[in-house]
Amino acid sequence: MTVRVLLADDQPLIRAGLRMVVEGTPGVEIAGEAGTGAQAVRLVRELRPDVVVMDIRMPGMDGIEATQAITAESADTRVIMLTTFDDDANVYASLRAGASGFLVKDMALEDILTAVHVVAAGDALIAPSVTRRLIADFAGSARSAGAGPPPREPTGVTVREREVLTLVGGGLSNAEIAAELHISPGTAKAHVASLLAKLSARDRVQLVIAAYDAGLVSPRATNG
Repeated sequence: MTVRVLLADDQPLIRAGLRMVVEGTPGVEIAGEAGTGAQAVRLVRELRPDVVVMDIRMPGMDGIEATQAITAESADTRVIMLTTFDDDANVYASLRAGASGFLVKDMALEDILTAVHVVAAGDALIAPSVTRRLIADFAGSARSAGAGPPPREPTGVTVREREVLTLVGGGLSNAEIAAELHISPGTAKAHVASLLAKLSARDRVQLVIAAYDAGLVSPRATNG
């Protein structure tokens, strides 16, 4: 199956670099390009891409607003945010907007391409240490500021699913969860799929947020 990608960035050179890598890769194609958030939202409606690689800072409607609009309208299109290390506050907001992951602009283009495949497959980018740090800081900042509801136990999940949710919150992959709980990778994947359905989560990033919101994971647990 071909993964169709929309590139949204106000810098033509960034789009050109991404396009060059994508166009030379079997199984991935460029569905379109946008230079603003508003244009990205419009093109998603018209083209229905599988993945949007979205810059955070764009004129007019920024990437966070565009991501919120896209994820509210389409359950099938996933968004990966392009960020820099000093964009933490904006990244926190994009978590709530429905982004499925984050990329740093100075990453190798091949790594960005790998990320596109990961997100298109329904997973999310929570393994890299930078993303773990961002999510941990997000949770800690929200708690200290008194933002959001107090921690509460997730309802409708089994004891085993609660254990899996805790490990997902710690940034563990399915294979790592399987090893930790002494279960097969297939069983771990099934538990994650059940949690996604029960908690109405789009992907693993939202499961991580759910784990923090439930008080299952301490922010300092993912500082690696």
